[in-house]
Amino acid sequence: MVEALHWQKSTYSGGAEGNACVELATSRGAIHLRESDTPATALTTTPAALARLLEGIRDGAL
Repeated sequence: MVEALHWQKSTYSGGAEGNACVELATSRGAIHLRESDTPATALTTTPAALARLLEGIRDGAL
């Protein structure tokens, strides 16, 4: 059985209406990310890997 994901709009996407936002969902230790204008395409990662990516971006390493 496939688990239905509950997608949430990122607070960093701004307050404007439309399809210009990042959405995320979680399931069993995974984080799913997608663009609202292409909902059929999603990136799935782990919380630890996403944290390392964001840390690298904040530190200017990426």
